[in-house]
Amino acid sequence: MPFCSIIGRYVCGQTSGHVFGGRAEDPKTGWIPAPNTLSGEIQVQNSVEFLSDTRVKMTIEVPAGEFKPAYEEAAKVVAKQVNIPGFRPGRVPLRVLEGKIGKGYIIEQAINDNLDNYYQQVAMENDVLPMAAPEVSIKEVPEMKGTDDATALKVEFEVDVRPDFILPNPADFSLEVGSGEVTEEDVDRELDSLRERFATLTSVDRAAKEGDYVNIDLTATIDGEEIDDVAGLSYQIGENSMLDGQDEALTGAKAGEDREFTTKLVGGEHAGEEAKVQVKVHSVKESVLPEADDEFAQLASEFDTIAELRDDLREAAAKSKAVSQIAPAYQQLTDMLLEAADFEIADNVVEMEVANHLENEGKAADDPHADEVRGEVAKALKTQVLLDRYAQAFAIQVSQEELLDFLIAQAQMYGMDPNEFVRAAAGSGQLNIFSAEMARNKALIAALRRANIVDEAGNKVDVTAALGEAPESEQEPDFANQREPRKGPKGGAAKKSAKPAKAAAKESAKESDAEFDPSAHKVDEVIAYVESADEAEKQRVLAAEKAGKARKTILAKLED
Repeated sequence: MPFCSIIGRYVCGQTSGHVFGGRAEDPKTGWIPAPNTLSGEIQVQNSVEFLSDTRVKMTIEVPAGEFKPAYEEAAKVVAKQVNIPGFRPGRVPLRVLEGKIGKGYIIEQAINDNLDNYYQQVAMENDVLPMAAPEVSIKEVPEMKGTDDATALKVEFEVDVRPDFILPNPADFSLEVGSGEVTEEDVDRELDSLRERFATLTSVDRAAKEGDYVNIDLTATIDGEEIDDVAGLSYQIGENSMLDGQDEALTGAKAGEDREFTTKLVGGEHAGEEAKVQVKVHSVKESVLPEADDEFAQLASEFDTIAELRDDLREAAAKSKAVSQIAPAYQQLTDMLLEAADFEIADNVVEMEVANHLENEGKAADDPHADEVRGEVAKALKTQVLLDRYAQAFAIQVSQEELLDFLIAQAQMYGMDPNEFVRAAAGSGQLNIFSAEMARNKALIAALRRANIVDEAGNKVDVTAALGEAPESEQEPDFANQREPRKGPKGGAAKKSAKPAKAAAKESAKESDAEFDPSAHKVDEVIAYVESADEAEKQRVLAAEKAGKARKTILAKLED
């Protein structure tokens, strides 16, 4: 073959290398789609071979005729980059361009511009979900010799993927949480919290105690040199929101007294250093709560009596208790589902995430901390994969309004302007990550609604009271009729074949009274099914595919 190698990012023959440096797949969210330089998807012949449960080899073949639009588009790009006497940039005829710089350079450009698109198209059509960038081996490149050209672009991709597994039914799991009974003490706490909103501060001539408000001046010194000071600060003892040792130093102090303590600074240029802090106490005030009577009820609420107010607060306490009661169940159920689900994450993906963790902490790649976090990283990745599957099974949706509310809440938590926070999130490509995390949380809530949750006395817990009703868009998965997961052999490769695909499709159609739904099956399963179907059924499946996923490989096969 006159052209035997690509000198860009890809190399033909047996050489492989990591590619897609600018569009590397995020292990949490999948790949970021590359812009398609063609007018539409092309017919890419492909096959998928499972090397293991978590690694696949995808082989694609693009005949020269199908590659031609990419070649011509690349020629336009190259024509703008070269200077050929007698022609304006971008106006060089294809034959002249080929004669001056050679077809190889144009083919290289076409491959670099479109290989991402071929890869993503084939991955999506085969429901392969990458968790890392693939290793690529270009076996052959088209020679672009004209209408009789029988050559093709042949490429192999090896990539670590999200494992396939049977999704455990949350209804099969039972877990225990604490009591959700509302006591009078709970109501008293709700009432005291309301009374504190109407409290008044009164100066006292006694030693300060926890809960008192003090007006103070602070001066910090290191080795006798003053490094910072603040005056007229109002602080409630017991908040423990400033410096270690500050609450202890202020407890027992009276107005006019000076106190001193040593602490480690937590901010500024001296963060982490020990400093002496001088405290001047100007005043001590206590919070005086209003009497809990009918007059207060009328002041603080729409009720006329304190009894009516307490009844309303009892309902509020019940809702709060329900939320706190169910809180431990989130992790409990997650751990149970993880243990029941039979899958692992590829070692390469775990190690990549560990390396990212070390880099984010400014640690070297061989830092011993890697051994400490590896287990946590693997569990976090497994949890994400598991909840992503539940989000898909329950048809979880995250609306733009929900996402915006979440971003605003995050902005407030970090003390940022919401508009700036949203712009920063969008600019850094974080919106999909936030949305995916919200979907996982909603999926776990959907699973909790179906689990059997009881309190310590054995009473069934009303999960809906804490989590609310399921949205109308949420679907009920058929956990009892899941297809067998795609698995690779432990000692070799397992190539997908038409026979098991056909068997799976027929079995699925036989088990269900409903018509064969192509959207619920893989590409090879749909094609295998229609091979034995009559013409009427073939046309029905074709119409269903067009109205659904509209996968090009299936449409091309059915429309032949």
